[in-house]
Amino acid sequence: MDQFSQDPFNGAAGEDGAHNRNESRDSLFLMADMRVPGSVDVQQVRVRNLSAGGLMAEFPSGLDQGLVVEFDVRGIGWVPGKVAWSAAGRIGVAFDRQIDPMLARKPVGHGTKTPVFVKPVFPRR
Repeated sequence: MDQFSQDPFNGAAGEDGAHNRNESRDSLFLMADMRVPGSVDVQQVRVRNLSAGGLMAEFPSGLDQGLVVEFDVRGIGWVPGKVAWSAAGRIGVAFDRQIDPMLARKPVGHGTKTPVFVKPVFPRR
């Protein structure tokens, strides 16, 4: 039996320790902005899963492993990290610092209560 993983999303076993991760990942579909630090170009990407230590996003053209990137995640802000892997139109990014992924799930609005809706009043003829 081959001693290396053939999974394109994890690379070869032992390569970066990805197979030893024990963080829980939150599967979701979330849009986020991504940029390379120092560049003014910002690209919108779809985040497929998010954990305290990183994310997986759709990125059809791929990126070089080790490239420094930043993501603007809703509810969290800009988070720096490095591309851990890139395969099959997706990238994995390891953050430089831990985040609370549940903040990305919180509602965006700042309302304090549900608005009151009133039935329209129609005059009788």
